[in-house]
Amino acid sequence: MNCKQNQRINQVKETTLVVGIDIGSTTHYARAFDWRGIELGKVFRFSNSREGFDSFRNWMQWLQDKYKKSDV
Repeated sequence: MNCKQNQRINQVKETTLVVGIDIGSTTHYARAFDWRGIELGKVFRFSNSREGFDSFRNWMQWLQDKYKKSDV
């Protein structure tokens, strides 16, 4: 591993909510994990629109509150 990759890995802590997004042209899918890779919640589907993004942001905030994560 190179130094830059190690720095990125070290940014993920116990208080971090890790979110992965599969980007589509009209629909996106997101999954959330803790720092160990354990999935938190179900796959979240949202549309490529302002309303979809707002719902995605609310979903992330809800997971942060539920699992007491301070970083995303």
